[in-house]
Amino acid sequence: MNSFNPDTQSTPSYVTAPTHLIKAGDTTFAYRELGQQNGTPLVLLNHWGAVLDNFDPRIVEGLAHQHRVIAIDYRGIGSSGGTAPVTVGEMARDTLLLIRAMGFEQVDLLGFSLGGFVAQAVVLTAPNLVRKLILTGTGPAGGQGIDRVGAVSWPLMLKGLLTLRDPKTYLFFTSTANGRQAASAFLQRLQERKTDRDKAATPRTFFRQLKAIKNWGRQTPQDLSHLRLPVLIVNGDHDIMVPTALSHDMARRIPNSRLVIYEDAGHGGIFQYHEDFVRQALAFLAE
Repeated sequence: MNSFNPDTQSTPSYVTAPTHLIKAGDTTFAYRELGQQNGTPLVLLNHWGAVLDNFDPRIVEGLAHQHRVIAIDYRGIGSSGGTAPVTVGEMARDTLLLIRAMGFEQVDLLGFSLGGFVAQAVVLTAPNLVRKLILTGTGPAGGQGIDRVGAVSWPLMLKGLLTLRDPKTYLFFTSTANGRQAASAFLQRLQERKTDRDKAATPRTFFRQLKAIKNWGRQTPQDLSHLRLPVLIVNGDHDIMVPTALSHDMARRIPNSRLVIYEDAGHGGIFQYHEDFVRQALAFLAE
């Protein structure tokens, strides 16, 4: 593992991209990067319990054709040090420290699920830091149903154990033939990396991050009209984890936003339609 070096030529494949470490505040964070070395960097913020190996290689590589893409581990998970925060606000502060430690004056943010919560908090805390924002499979603070993510997830995690399938099969995708096929393809992509894989999330981290999700769902709604930057909102039409209605809600409340909803898709709609999502995201970032 290496320390941050902005002059390093990034690997063209996320599957073989090296894992780097950087100190930000009192914490050492793990990240991987690839793509272009010029232009505005794109920082990726991932879901509950996710480590670096949970980023979809096809999405990272697709975006890296035109951008410098940096995928990070939150504090207390994967190869990052410290203890996982129990509030989204703390996770946003960590992200700000990390971006500043890397020396970036401005970034684009892509947040999926929990990462979308963190991305919103980052922009509301430091609006001039973020040029463009992509929110996927996510919802606003105080959004109805967000505090029930655990209640929805535990039975499907158990189902995964009983059926010997990865729970993301049921959590991220629909039960249709298209959904099952997309789930299988996505899970195969996550196993493409054979060496230098990240450390798996611990049960303690799962529960601490779930507490952060619950707190986000129960906090006072934020004034999203303050988000004046361009925002792309993407979800599937049948998200059972962060209800699709919340994507519509954010689109109504954020002035300069556009909404993309994929048919016959769940929480992981961007993984199911990864080719179209990359095309839409690249076009959005290029405008």
